[in-house]
Amino acid sequence: MTTSHLSSQITRTPRIFDSSRAADAAPLIDGFDPAVAGLVQGAVSAAPYLMGLLEREAEWLRGAVEDPDTAVDAVIAGAAELAASDLADGLRRGKRRVALMAALADLGGAWSLEQVTGALTDYADAACAAALRGGLAAQIRRGKMPGLTEDDLPDAGGMVVLAMGKMGAHELNYSSDIDLICLFDETRFDPDDFHDARTGFVRATRAMSGTLNDLTAEGYVFRTDLRLRPDPAVTPVCMAMEAAERYYESLGRTWERAAYIKARPAAGDLAAGERFLKALRPFVWRRHLDFAAIQDAHDMRLAIREHKGLGGPITLPGHNMKLGRGGIREIEFFTQTRQLIAGGRDPDLRLRGTCESLSVLADKGWVPPDVAEVLTDHYRYHRTVEHRVQMVRDAQTHNLPQSPEGFARLAAMMDKDLPELEADLHERLSAVHELTEGFFAASRAPAPDATKEAAADHVFDHQVLDRWQSYPALRSERGLEIFERLKPDLLARLARAAKPDEALLAFDGFLAGLPAGVQLFSLLKANPQLADLLIDIVSTSPALAVHLSRNAGVFDAVIGGDFFSDWPGQGALTEMLAETLATEPDYEAQLDGTRRWAREWHFRIGVHLLRGLSDAATAGRQYAELARAVLTALWPVVTAQFALRHGPPPGRGAVLLGMGSLGAGRLTATSDLDMLVIYDPDGQDSSEGKRPLASRLYYARLTQAMITAMTAPMAQGRLYEVDMRLRPSGNQGPVATSLSSFESYQKDEAWVWEHLALTRADVVAGPAALSADVAALCAAILRSGRPGDQVLSEVAQMRTRIKAAKAPDGPFDAKIGAGRLQDIELFAQAGALIQGRAAHDIVDGLGAAEASKVITADQRTALQQAYDQCWTLQCAGRLLSAHPVQSDKLGQAGEKFLARTLGCDTFADLETQMTQTYAAAAEMIDTALPVPPTNQANEAT
Repeated sequence: MTTSHLSSQITRTPRIFDSSRAADAAPLIDGFDPAVAGLVQGAVSAAPYLMGLLEREAEWLRGAVEDPDTAVDAVIAGAAELAASDLADGLRRGKRRVALMAALADLGGAWSLEQVTGALTDYADAACAAALRGGLAAQIRRGKMPGLTEDDLPDAGGMVVLAMGKMGAHELNYSSDIDLICLFDETRFDPDDFHDARTGFVRATRAMSGTLNDLTAEGYVFRTDLRLRPDPAVTPVCMAMEAAERYYESLGRTWERAAYIKARPAAGDLAAGERFLKALRPFVWRRHLDFAAIQDAHDMRLAIREHKGLGGPITLPGHNMKLGRGGIREIEFFTQTRQLIAGGRDPDLRLRGTCESLSVLADKGWVPPDVAEVLTDHYRYHRTVEHRVQMVRDAQTHNLPQSPEGFARLAAMMDKDLPELEADLHERLSAVHELTEGFFAASRAPAPDATKEAAADHVFDHQVLDRWQSYPALRSERGLEIFERLKPDLLARLARAAKPDEALLAFDGFLAGLPAGVQLFSLLKANPQLADLLIDIVSTSPALAVHLSRNAGVFDAVIGGDFFSDWPGQGALTEMLAETLATEPDYEAQLDGTRRWAREWHFRIGVHLLRGLSDAATAGRQYAELARAVLTALWPVVTAQFALRHGPPPGRGAVLLGMGSLGAGRLTATSDLDMLVIYDPDGQDSSEGKRPLASRLYYARLTQAMITAMTAPMAQGRLYEVDMRLRPSGNQGPVATSLSSFESYQKDEAWVWEHLALTRADVVAGPAALSADVAALCAAILRSGRPGDQVLSEVAQMRTRIKAAKAPDGPFDAKIGAGRLQDIELFAQAGALIQGRAAHDIVDGLGAAEASKVITADQRTALQQAYDQCWTLQCAGRLLSAHPVQSDKLGQAGEKFLARTLGCDTFADLETQMTQTYAAAAEMIDTALPVPPTNQANEAT
């Protein structure tokens, strides 16, 4: 006896329930291994159905117990070899054998739940494939399938059978019907042949269903249900894929989305089936966190309970293990709802099996690990009980017995004493109900009266409240219904603000700009803690509030798992975005995907700064790393798309050279990206593609394609504004510059201000070899140096021109004006240029100025501190508004945010502090620079 023998795998044995039936089985298993014989007798003594299987398949079983897995695999494989004349009887014979062995391996603990349901499902797949082939072959022989021959039978001429429900998940129960959706690929037929083809496929589907479903003297194969297809009352049993796709796009409901979580091509043209399911992903897996699905799932649960009369307390007699309280469906709804919520954002959650889905949900933080473990254990137990009540008479039932005798039978099959079984069942059903009901209850907002008292202390302006129903987000019945449940809690939170009426107006502005509300309101209902963050944002930052109203989906990131974790860094961000882009189906989707991804990370940086989780210096670096990650990941995508028409980049390719704040690695929430594109044709005159272009024109158009990719107002908005005015010859020059032209210009023609700008240049994206060469060239150009007195004189004149051209916009304009950001940056760049080196960080530039004896060490420290204060105000201010901060337009929350961020007790203190800072910094720079001549050259700045 080998280890594969059934006897070596038995871990439990059902108790004898009907001794007379056990005795009747003895002659049929004469000579069997004693352990197997005991298992068989215990099984058939409790289950008349199993006794009937044994009577017909005892001889097959005698050989099969030697190696159950191999025996069942042979039966499954044999379905494909059945001749047409033996198809119906042969499939029924195979079903008997698989059912008999699965029952014995289940009752004896030889197979796990997954092995039992897997064997039943694999046979269902094989039976569907064989029955479909038989039905389709008959239509082909009769000439009813235009253009098809028997050579088309392997892929069913483009027809696919989608397994739904438990069959799709590889979880068929012991006496399960099979839910199928039958579709065909209409593109394989001429339009004139469409109706004939559809008629042929419909007939083949009916024949397949009859072969599987009809009860004959040999039994039946599987009860077959074709009603999960779109609108089954009016649609044929086999539909064109295009028609089904249109239905789901326009009319699909949440329960159909949930059904397609488990959908799987099981027979026929599997490749066409996978293509169809891929096309349906946007319907099933929403890109946002879909908390609206919770209410839909809850409504479905209640509807099932009401329809089946399954409400009330848990009592064991007659309790439905599938649909009743604490039953299998509760666990499945619990799992699938979470998958629907987050599966659009995380492909790892798009699993079919219940247990494996719970495991991944726990790994991803969507389900507490202990809850997932408990529910998995209960699910396996529930399914085990379900199998035993079905084995008794092969009945499609999920109900526990009604009588004491029935419970005694079940206890014998479970190898348990009756009191132990009853206690275990009640405890497990109650635990499942408590866990799952708690989830759906927690996902519903409190009733209106629950928070009424919290808002009673403040009376809001009813003119504001009354106009809310006219806003776009509240025009849908469902949106209004969810919001009305949220409203008391929101008003209570607004009432707790320092200035409630001011907070109300800020929220009113946000609500007015919200184009749709169901998803956001559902998210807030399921996660009430987000309401405080929402009110904080809209009260403090009008700019962030406008962004949020237009892009409410960014709230998904707050509860997506890593919103408050450590910043990943530019390298990890680039990898994340590259992985995201690799999953998008086409170029336009890649551009929209980039916008969606970048918007969430951009929002994260802003919220962290707003909430004091990071400082302005950190936020500036993170904004820059995000922009660089976008450029690094998107540049090859744009290049590859451009190359489809015009061929690969000629020569060595092109790099993106970051300038200004991008090159320095410090941006604000509203910064443009200053860039140059430098390419090296390496002697190649033109590209090689379908439509070749001269190298110069190629890179000019490629650059324009990149600018469009960044700035085009697509469905997901713009990415960034791009500024290329720092290129040689400014706006009059070409948008892309060859390496040789860049070198020649910088060495022979560049103005001082252009070399000043070059001190902050840094290669962001492009081929490694060319990137290294460009970086080396920039360093060499700076090393060639400029006389210190010339640099300082030019900077002094530039300051004068800047002052004449634009005055600062009040005391909170931290950028423009003497002693402010731009002024200190320009001075630091002068120090770097005098030293003949790059200075991406302001510390390096001021250090270079000190090394050149332009300023003292104390002045360097003071200017660094002044710059830090200016940057903090600039970065925090840009979070509040795209324009310089105006004190009369700030609410109290905005004033407190700015004061707190800059370490001041009051907003008035902040104004005083900044005015003094500007004056002190300006004086130091004035002292260090020569007095500009009265007649200045009109050098461009």
